[in-house]
Amino acid sequence: MQAQLESAVAALRAGELVAFATETVYGLGADAADAEAVRRVFELKGRPASHPLIVHLHSAAQLPLWAREISPAAHKLAAAFWPGPLTLVLPRAATVSDAVTGGQDTVALRVPAHPLARALLAAFGGGIAAPSANRYGRLSATCAAHVRDEFGDAVAVVLDGGDCDLGVESTIVCCDAQRVQVLRPGSITLSQLQAVVGPVSSGADASSPRVPGSTLAHYSPRTPLQQVDAGQLAQLLAQRLAAGQRLGVLAQGPPPRVHPGLVWIVAGAHAVSYAHDLYANLRQLDQSGCALLLVSRVPDDETWDAVRDRLRRAAAPSDLTA
Repeated sequence: MQAQLESAVAALRAGELVAFATETVYGLGADAADAEAVRRVFELKGRPASHPLIVHLHSAAQLPLWAREISPAAHKLAAAFWPGPLTLVLPRAATVSDAVTGGQDTVALRVPAHPLARALLAAFGGGIAAPSANRYGRLSATCAAHVRDEFGDAVAVVLDGGDCDLGVESTIVCCDAQRVQVLRPGSITLSQLQAVVGPVSSGADASSPRVPGSTLAHYSPRTPLQQVDAGQLAQLLAQRLAAGQRLGVLAQGPPPRVHPGLVWIVAGAHAVSYAHDLYANLRQLDQSGCALLLVSRVPDDETWDAVRDRLRRAAAPSDLTA
């Protein structure tokens, strides 16, 4: 692995792209200080240039290099949750490129916990701008095989850290002088944030900065996906199967019956394990030759916030081409 790390660092310094494991999802990384390398990330992903990237750092000590203002709340959250699945959106330093921020006056920063990501950041020494390692708007990659399926040989180095521990992207929190606001739910819940800094609002408004994964349609399989209430699932299955459709289902429990036109994955009743397997399960269903994917709605409590957010966006109408 040391040789691979050295290759990844050399690639980053040469302006090339690398993919690496984090505890959330795999990232597609470029030297955040190299605007041309960052633009290659957008080009490879097919990502609009107005969508900002998250800059990954080795430690909170590097914050002043990237943010010109760090509020007391931001310091508290960093101390409580870094290294970990929390991204802080802060006023950017003057040296931060528009390519990273999408032209905004804020920058998104995170200190990941995965040992391989930490080793890469320590060896590289600078910030690595890294969105999820997948085509724009599609399902995130949670293992190295997903990255290779997406990009083939277009990525110079793929650092294989195994399956990601969490399986969904980080919680994104805007921390400026006026507010602490959750802009994307993740595995760190609203209650956990409030226990550290007091009142925290949830959901973007007109004045909120743009952040990754905030478009209406995102995290999308190529196969159409529909969320269904558990009580209506059996009836909908009967209708669709009778019409000759092949269906994929992601549910918390077992199927009501076996049918040759039905591909059913039991995702379980626990939010942590459901989230861990979410993208892998959706990829499996997406590749199963089904005409439609049906997902049984998950519970409403806050431990499921990140999963509900990803499924809502995955089910939204999308203009992404196959």
